[in-house]
Amino acid sequence: MPTDPGTGHDLRHHGDAEVRDDGSTLVDLAVNVRADTPPAWLRDRMAASLAGLAAYPDGRAARAAVAARHGLGVERVLLTAGAAEAFVLLARALKVSRPAVVHPQFTEPEAALRDAGHTVDRVLLRESDGFRLDPAAVPQDADLVVIGNPTNPTSVLHPARTLARLARPGRTLVVDEAFMDAVPGEREALAGRTDVPGLVVLRSLTKTWGLAGLRIGYVLAAPETVAELERAQPLWPVSTPALAAAEACVSPAALAEAEEAARAIAANRAYLIAGLRDFTSHGLRVVEPADAPFVLVRVPDAAGVRERLRFLGYATRRGDTFPGLDEEWLRLAVRDRETTEGFLRALGRALGA
Repeated sequence: MPTDPGTGHDLRHHGDAEVRDDGSTLVDLAVNVRADTPPAWLRDRMAASLAGLAAYPDGRAARAAVAARHGLGVERVLLTAGAAEAFVLLARALKVSRPAVVHPQFTEPEAALRDAGHTVDRVLLRESDGFRLDPAAVPQDADLVVIGNPTNPTSVLHPARTLARLARPGRTLVVDEAFMDAVPGEREALAGRTDVPGLVVLRSLTKTWGLAGLRIGYVLAAPETVAELERAQPLWPVSTPALAAAEACVSPAALAEAEEAARAIAANRAYLIAGLRDFTSHGLRVVEPADAPFVLVRVPDAAGVRERLRFLGYATRRGDTFPGLDEEWLRLAVRDRETTEGFLRALGRALGA
């Protein structure tokens, strides 16, 4: 697995590792997939698609639906087997000489770039700045820049105007918006923008709709970039059930449901953060403001706290595998109030409160 020789960050460690095997019975606060999903109507749509499995997948309808959802032409849309595939395509297909990744963030972009033989510059955002971006920190000659918005794991939502300042001729600006549909109103989204040169926006349908096992996402970019990435894809990269899910999840009714879910997440996140503040006397600090379906916390002896929480029945995401963070960080997924109340009681015991 790709690791940083200096700090030993395991770029291929993800939250699902916390709930496999002996963690399968734990209450899951480690994986950022919305609980109780996919909804019944979406399962029914995917089940109905199984009757067509004898035919090769035809992505035209789903691609057109995604394009319409963002007000774009179909030539600006590429469907992928999750956002993770898109990172691999970008790393392999684009001709870049100095890629830069803004950290802390989802580690697959850097892992994919390294696997493709690139040397990656890291732009490390600082806790003292609230993990907010200063565009001047990005190397001027970086010809590929990757940043998440809202960012995993910090839950920071960067202003769209700040991200747009990173764009310049000869540079590909990749903005990972995998969690943007969990932000009420999708404020600060760049998806659908065609006025930002070199912009590539990645979206995932796996988080809000509970489709991590299905693998479905998409790329929004200039037609020439989409064509370049498409040439690097294998034939029929997205399965028929995944195409059915993509078409369903960008329908007006689904978008309204996602907006309602985003508002519920915001309320549940506020409830979680209020409870976490009760432990400030034990050294716990929350990164705020938070705008994603998870929060990042710093706590002394986080590794020990995490293990004690596992003993008490709760899985959390270790933070030290993210460049820019150390062993004192944990990421917590936002859940409903009942789950949060149980977790806060367990956290109090884990902290000796």
